[in-house]
Amino acid sequence: MLTREVSDVLTGAGRAVSPRKLTFALCLVQFVDVMCVTIVVTALPQMISDFGGATDSSVIATAYATFFGGLLLFGARVGERLGHRRSILASIAVFAAAAALAALAPSAFVLASARALQGAAAACAVPSALALLTSLAPDDRHRARAIAAWSASGAAAGIAGYLVAGTFAQFGDWRLIFWSLLAISALLAILVLMYVPDDVVNRSALPFNALGALTVTTAIMLVVVGASVLDGLRHWLLALGLFACASIAAAAFLAVDRRSRNPLVPSAFAKIGAVRWGSATAFVNTATTSGGVTVLTLYLQNQLGYSPLAAAAILIPMSALVIAGSVTAGRFDSRVGTGRAGTVGMGFIALGLSGLTIGSPQPVAMLTATAAMGFGLGLSSVASTSTGLSVPGEQRTIASGLVNTAAQLGTAIGTAVLLLLSSTFDGSSDVSISDPVVPRVAWSCAALTAACTALVWFYRTVRERHTGSKPPT
Repeated sequence: MLTREVSDVLTGAGRAVSPRKLTFALCLVQFVDVMCVTIVVTALPQMISDFGGATDSSVIATAYATFFGGLLLFGARVGERLGHRRSILASIAVFAAAAALAALAPSAFVLASARALQGAAAACAVPSALALLTSLAPDDRHRARAIAAWSASGAAAGIAGYLVAGTFAQFGDWRLIFWSLLAISALLAILVLMYVPDDVVNRSALPFNALGALTVTTAIMLVVVGASVLDGLRHWLLALGLFACASIAAAAFLAVDRRSRNPLVPSAFAKIGAVRWGSATAFVNTATTSGGVTVLTLYLQNQLGYSPLAAAAILIPMSALVIAGSVTAGRFDSRVGTGRAGTVGMGFIALGLSGLTIGSPQPVAMLTATAAMGFGLGLSSVASTSTGLSVPGEQRTIASGLVNTAAQLGTAIGTAVLLLLSSTFDGSSDVSISDPVVPRVAWSCAALTAACTALVWFYRTVRERHTGSKPPT
């Protein structure tokens, strides 16, 4: 049964709001924002060529993720302060303007700046969308299905970015990517206006905690940038320096936030095991899969000679199975809980990465392996999101910021580490198409990480069953 507050919101402004349409609109916000993390990867060679070939591609590739991951906690607070619907609409407007700027970019600097602005806009939209999705669900059953849809959209979005970029790079011009995002932004705004109810904002007299936002954003950005420059061993000193600065910024954030009247991350959150574990598994989800897929994409193009579109096509089964895995997880009843979904999901990710290690470069083996990864990612994404958000409604905005931040850090750090392992131990940067080397060390390390996480999921599930505590659903 609906609570009175949720019922009032869902029927606000004199019109009823369908939970299914609300879920669709908010999940589409998540899909577009997460897709843009990877949407330029397979089009990078074309972009660099257009700008004269003298540009550091890592700046363009990481600008979006740097600002997206760095500003998520800040974005969560913006939504709480200004209203979630208002925050989403403002973010869509900024995102669209930045897409137009990127499409018209005369230089790599302007393109990277536009990507950074898009990432900042996404950081203010995603936490608000997730908070609305969970708080406006009519009941636990609808909430579980909404989280499954959210996880499916996010997990599939990263893979879709490779497909979209590969298609435009193969048949058109990379600028069409951003013109299409401009059109999609208009559609998003219409859907939000139609299906997301008006804000009911209880404005607080507490200070905004700008210093806390600045220090935590600086810390996260330094980690993301440090991971992005960790390419081979050429910039390891710079990366270590950035990580050291990130540690200092993180320490400053903890000191500032604890003294603030309005902390970005209340100290009570450190004691909530579900939030900690949900964030940790969200990190592992993206670190193993996004990193593994990035290594695979480069392996297919640089060593096996695949075109951008052909390389992206290898990931189609993964995209489809992500959705299947999320739907499966969403239908698990309370007797199963999220622990088993997380265990099985991480097991499939480990199996898929192991399949890449053993089966490459055979196309059928790679298709099967990526499909297994996709199914596992769908299961484990739902499990990590459900676990991280198994807190009271008023705490879900902060929890969503933490879980999404962990996922973005996982993408950045996991990709950097696996690329480092690939270039250092597999020697993939020194071989030719006629003599390809499978990046087995990188994929094996990712598979081992996923397998260990699956074991921890299993241990937690068994412990909860023996102690009589009910796993979060």
